[in-house]
Amino acid sequence: MSIERTHDVAIIGLGAMGSAAAFELARRGLDVVGFDRFTPPHTMGSSHGDSRIIREAYFEHPLYVPMVQRAFELWRELERRTGSSLLSPTGGLMIGAPDSVLVEGARRSAQQHGLAHELLSAAEIRARFPVLQPEADMVGVWEPRAGVLAPEACVAAQLDQARRCGATLHFDEPVDRWQPDGGDVSVFTALRHCRARQLIISAGAWAASLLPGLRLPFRVERQVLHWLAPTADAAAFGPTRCPVHLWQIDGTRFFYGLPDMGAGVKLAFHHGGETSTVDAVRREVTSRDVDELRAAVRRFVPAADGHRLASSVCLYTNTADEHFWIDRCPDQPQVLVASPCSGHGFKFAPVIGEIVADLVQGKPAHFDLGLFRWR
Repeated sequence: MSIERTHDVAIIGLGAMGSAAAFELARRGLDVVGFDRFTPPHTMGSSHGDSRIIREAYFEHPLYVPMVQRAFELWRELERRTGSSLLSPTGGLMIGAPDSVLVEGARRSAQQHGLAHELLSAAEIRARFPVLQPEADMVGVWEPRAGVLAPEACVAAQLDQARRCGATLHFDEPVDRWQPDGGDVSVFTALRHCRARQLIISAGAWAASLLPGLRLPFRVERQVLHWLAPTADAAAFGPTRCPVHLWQIDGTRFFYGLPDMGAGVKLAFHHGGETSTVDAVRREVTSRDVDELRAAVRRFVPAADGHRLASSVCLYTNTADEHFWIDRCPDQPQVLVASPCSGHGFKFAPVIGEIVADLVQGKPAHFDLGLFRWR
């Protein structure tokens, strides 16, 4: 097995973050080689499911708001470069008790960053969006800028642009191992041995297995996505009439829905899935998965409780605090980990690509990365 030339950067994992990093680094003129164990976009990890929410009044922490604002710009730029339709504006609602983490967090981010938003009562939500049925003690934070991303198309567009800019991408080629090689890194697959000056690990649920000596506290969580047919007035669930909606229910559980983009109304829980490993995760969808989801649908979006059109298993890879992890390995500074993203990272992919590229080039960060450092 011959050793290839020494690349500037090798990337392991070419889903949302890896494809974005490959594109950004390649268009800056760096020599990039990337690997994925499947052919992305694929359904085995986290970057699939027909639709993903993008929202600006970020309840998780105000620190994310400037990042997602840049992500909006970059998604639109990618649309212009490719002629693809990737982002559909719908507006968004964060619904829960007035003192819930979701509502208070969304209001805090909106107020701190001067974002357009409204606080709606349950009656106002029902009047404006009749398919949504919050309980009387709930309120909602309305943000007009939220919308829907097409994840498979986004990943495909980023990979296409990476290739057009000169990146070498290897699909269906798992990385067996990597090792330090002087100040560089050597990457080994069954087909090749390549060397790079820096390595990016953006492998999602596979990230911890690529860093076995570090015992990283990453937790793989099984999440199930469902698409249902409306029982009546299907047009009311279309993207011009139904916003993306995220609910905090029963105090702690989060539930979300997206408008019908052509495949049915997408509904799922956000977190609360069973802990697993990437190799042992249950890929089949059970009647219990469906029944749990329908209980929430009947309570809050009853007009969506029709025929189940499809279901799919998705993987979250979580940190303990559910923030991202973007930092260099403490004992291997030529290795940068840009994963996991705790189930809410897809919308940030192009800006994380920029952040990673800046770190690789030794440029100062344009965003506060304090929440994402090694911990």
